[in-house]
Amino acid sequence: MRETLFKKNFWSTDLLSTTGYDNIIQHLNNGRKNCKEFEDFLKERASIEERYGKDLMNLSRKKPCGQTELNTLKRALEVFKQQVDCVGQSHIQLGQMLREEAKKMEDFREKQKLHRKKIELIMDAIHKNRNLQYKKTIEAKRLYEQRCRDKDEAEQAVHRSANLVTQKQQEKLFVKLAQTKTALEDSDRVYQANISAVEKIRQEWQNEHIKACEVFENQECERISCFRNALWLHINQLSLECVKNDENYEEVRKSLEQCSIEKDIECFVNLRKTGSLPPAPVVYENYYNSQKNSGSGKNQGPAPGRRPQFPVPASKPSKQNGELSNTNAITFSPSLFFMYAFLFLCNF
Repeated sequence: MRETLFKKNFWSTDLLSTTGYDNIIQHLNNGRKNCKEFEDFLKERASIEERYGKDLMNLSRKKPCGQTELNTLKRALEVFKQQVDCVGQSHIQLGQMLREEAKKMEDFREKQKLHRKKIELIMDAIHKNRNLQYKKTIEAKRLYEQRCRDKDEAEQAVHRSANLVTQKQQEKLFVKLAQTKTALEDSDRVYQANISAVEKIRQEWQNEHIKACEVFENQECERISCFRNALWLHINQLSLECVKNDENYEEVRKSLEQCSIEKDIECFVNLRKTGSLPPAPVVYENYYNSQKNSGSGKNQGPAPGRRPQFPVPASKPSKQNGELSNTNAITFSPSLFFMYAFLFLCNF
């Protein structure tokens, strides 16, 4: 069994001193304050987790992320957004659990406060009664000591005046001595009664102090144990949240393992292909050849890059043939000359 330490180490030689008791109460108040700080920490962490979870859910549901992807990568992105949404929900659940733990800490703290308040009321009352009785005892002692001095002075006065005063004066001294003895006896009884009362109260206070120390020490042990367990549980919850998040992200990794670059390329080609034949080469088409091939019978100009052949005007009529052949003779005219000159210049 664990040895209690409070009841053995918080005493004082001064009966009216409450230093040891005050140190214990101050320590318990500090412990209660520490629990309140951890409780507030859990609430604030819960708010952060809830906000973070809601932001993740809004991000996964409202923010586009690769919405035009195809086939396997599209499925991987869908799994990714689903798992981000799951992570957000998990963080919201963690925030709710943290609020529950904060509520448990608050209930524990208030329970200890009420229990300790009862002990403190008892101790405050007994401290007040002890101090009052001790004050009355000190007053009774002072009166008792005064009566003792009065009696001693009366006796000395009787001895000094034994042969110096008259019979009547001596009788007065004896009466005064008797009165001082009676007053001394009364003050002695009052003093002893107060001593008994203060001793009784001292014993009662001592017993209550021991009980209070035991209760306060047990409370402090419970508080430290509760605080430690709450912190341990909080860390376990955070670790579990990390495990859950990793499981969600593992699903994304699995979907990414199924992602195939070849299949996605093939899917895009099959979905968006427009044909397998490229356009034919652009060829040069001679305008004049096209006019010639049309069979219009009109004179065609020379092809680009070639100089037009000018007609040779007929010289004198051949005497050998006797007369000029109508089919071979070309009549030269100014208009025909200018046309061929223009075509000639265009080729340069």
